[in-house]
Amino acid sequence: MTDPTPLATEPETPLLSRTLGRTGLPVHPLALDGSVFGWAAGIDDTTEVLDAFGRLGGTVISTADHYATGRSEYMIGRWLEQSGLRERMLVATKVGRHPDAPGLAPEDVRIAIEGSLERLGTRIDLLSFDSEDPGIPIAESLAAVAPFLADGSVGALGAAHFSGAAITALHETATAFALPSLSAVVSEYSLMERRTYEADVAPEVVRLELGTLARLPLASGYLTGALRSRTDEPASALFEAGLDYVGRHGSRVLAALDEIAEAHGTEPGVVALAWVLSHQEVSAAIVRARNAAELESLFAAAALPLTRSDIAQLDRVSA
Repeated sequence: MTDPTPLATEPETPLLSRTLGRTGLPVHPLALDGSVFGWAAGIDDTTEVLDAFGRLGGTVISTADHYATGRSEYMIGRWLEQSGLRERMLVATKVGRHPDAPGLAPEDVRIAIEGSLERLGTRIDLLSFDSEDPGIPIAESLAAVAPFLADGSVGALGAAHFSGAAITALHETATAFALPSLSAVVSEYSLMERRTYEADVAPEVVRLELGTLARLPLASGYLTGALRSRTDEPASALFEAGLDYVGRHGSRVLAALDEIAEAHGTEPGVVALAWVLSHQEVSAAIVRARNAAELESLFAAAALPLTRSDIAQLDRVSA
């Protein structure tokens, strides 16, 4: 991996801060999606994006043990080691879907965590179970994480892609048996994917005072406005799923984004991110970028002041 550009300790832009759920840790409203590293972004592009993320004041790097079969974690770990920014960053990874340790059985959880720690070469600030595993009692999975929390190699626990009922069950089990409980959740949330999160997951996040890391807040790139018809070519395989939103409903959402973006002198994708961030339980929106320019254009969302009228309009057209 090429050496990252030396970075100043302080970011170029003011550090806007939220809190990552029950961890109490301050985080920038935009987190970085590591799913592109080692796949859509090679070594040089990955270093460029991570350098830009640090320079812009970003704090949360989100990855998973199965992204590029572990290469994403490895590349992030090397960058953290070389950049000098480890203590300013929070590393969030997920276990449960790596081919060598699938599911949440205790031994698989242990193997997966040890593998992630080795690839990252540093502690895990937020470890999330990646999807429910109905065949395994959640108490067993929680007990497997406990030693890593006790020795500090894992800082806090999260749940990714869990239903509201599963979040409740995990919390109740943890309370009943004095096991580790949740600090945050990872959940898909955007103007194009509202129903499940808002009706099922968000109420539990609020009730339990957790924080949400919102995945795919741009609906696989659709909300940038780059895909307006089925003949449009996605810039990368990463964004092919965005074509699923092409249609009347999607067009209404894009029209509203275009109108609001013009009023604010910004881009549709920035407005779409600002809408996600207008929900107070959202600690950060996880954004993808293949290069520094893409990332820089999105960071304006962290400080974009949408009006109540803007939010109401977007709520209405995306319902």
